[in-house]
Amino acid sequence: MQSRWVVKQDGEALVVKHLMEVLSVDEHLANLLAQREVQGFEEAKAFFRPDISQLHDPFLMKDMDKAVERVLRALKGNEKILIYGDYDVDGTTSVALVYSYLKKFFKKRIEFYIPDRYSEGYGISFKGIDYAAEHGYNLVIALDCGIKAVEKINYANEKHVDFIICDHHRPGDELPAAVAVLDTKRSDCSYPFNELSGCGVGFKLISALASVQGEPFEQVLQFIDLVAISIAADIVPIVGENRILAHFGLKAINAKPRPGIEAILTYSQIKRRELPDEVKGLVLTRELTISDLVFLIGPRINAAGRIESACNSVRLLIAEKMEHAEKLADAVNNLNTERRSLDEQITEQALAMIESDAGHKDAKSTVVYNENWHKGVIGIVASRLTETYYRPTIVLTHANNLVTGSARSVKNFDVYDAIDQCSDLLEHFGGHKYAAGLSLKPGNLEAFRKKFNDFVSATIGDEMLVPEIEIDERLEFDLITDKFYRILKQFAPFGPGNMAPVFQSDFVVDTGNSRVVGKNHLKLELMQQTSRSKEFSGIAFQKGYMFEQIKSGKPFSICYHIEENEWMGKSNLQLNIKDIKFD
Repeated sequence: MQSRWVVKQDGEALVVKHLMEVLSVDEHLANLLAQREVQGFEEAKAFFRPDISQLHDPFLMKDMDKAVERVLRALKGNEKILIYGDYDVDGTTSVALVYSYLKKFFKKRIEFYIPDRYSEGYGISFKGIDYAAEHGYNLVIALDCGIKAVEKINYANEKHVDFIICDHHRPGDELPAAVAVLDTKRSDCSYPFNELSGCGVGFKLISALASVQGEPFEQVLQFIDLVAISIAADIVPIVGENRILAHFGLKAINAKPRPGIEAILTYSQIKRRELPDEVKGLVLTRELTISDLVFLIGPRINAAGRIESACNSVRLLIAEKMEHAEKLADAVNNLNTERRSLDEQITEQALAMIESDAGHKDAKSTVVYNENWHKGVIGIVASRLTETYYRPTIVLTHANNLVTGSARSVKNFDVYDAIDQCSDLLEHFGGHKYAAGLSLKPGNLEAFRKKFNDFVSATIGDEMLVPEIEIDERLEFDLITDKFYRILKQFAPFGPGNMAPVFQSDFVVDTGNSRVVGKNHLKLELMQQTSRSKEFSGIAFQKGYMFEQIKSGKPFSICYHIEENEWMGKSNLQLNIKDIKFD
């Protein structure tokens, strides 16, 4: 599918000039900063050198005082407390964080609970509330869920089970009648940053508790690695507080990962290598990045909840002994292998279903259903179908007498809003702009499919249905130097809101040494016609079909990331090419 290249608007000229002067950087680096709303020295300092002191006071969050008071009352009154969370990465890291912090206070009076994806579904469940009531848990802290659980919380109140909700999803028209509802997206919350992950909200809760009890902040910081994993896996914007939390969380993981994370890394290509006997511990073959948390660690933590019980993911994250962590990591890795197999199988079936539909080529959205698909992987399948056809997509299956599924969207289209327009046909739904979950009665499926497709068709712009590559700047090869890249690396951690810069270079030609590698990839050797003094290697995945055009000698344009490539002990800059265009 042909992508649409869009070059970002340059930063304000006066700001760029000012940054060049105060930071002693070139115009291109200054422009990249200005595009990221850095306007002066102090903002640049905060951007390049995040400081933990820049985190906001947790008591600025609505209901935080109520939440802290209730937890302390439970502690003083020797009450039992249940830590409840969603079964995805954000939920399990949240539970691991709050459980680990409170365990030292509540000792044997604390337990965690993750609802079963298949028998209970997403969020707070009646079964979970019954479990709390039957086992004497007077207080439940619900993490990464609960913001729309009005009926469930009313039921809990009847059972005399108090709830503190820590969520980051959009609220409905009515808030649950919980003791405290911590969610920066509620309309009456004036907290300065509203893009925390669920684990981030949990981090704020334990920060507030530590503050009130006079504990040093280091007691809270030991859990910041879990927050970084949640930020990466839940794909929240890595700006503001999330940038600070991700920065220090990554730093903690790279310095000394908890046993569960270290055990997971033994299954990755950057596994930690053994040191000589006289040196204790292990070291990484390279530093982990946000991408590693997303693609290496996140899927393995997620796999337990997708295939079996997410409780194993929590146990892995809170494991204190390496031997125990290794056993859990092995089990979780096996589940991840099974998850991949299911994902591939169902994706193939869904693709065949779509291709067999005569009207699919003209459709602006996709809704597919198969009652036998595995509920644990349909979110991944929805993402893959969205990548393939680039349109809002919903994948549905059958579970617990309901049709249930996941939605994914394309840039600038709010799939949550589209689903909301069909809420009269739904039993439950929730999520974000680009990802949501939903359930409905089987008898409403065709009416929902039509209403959703009609709404998308009427509101989505044609340009939204073409993949967009956002380019930060046009760049000449001569400007790509080791110094330029060293500064560029300091823009990390990268993610939504601060994506790794994408550059465009024009009048590029093959030096004569490019070749096809693997099944369909290109290893390119390139130079610019405008300046033949500098050559760069590049890798272009899934672009093998363009080899003959490239070898023709005709100039072309490329858009790319700059990265470091290590081979045989040597390190060189190379271009990771996202797309190629000929005039």
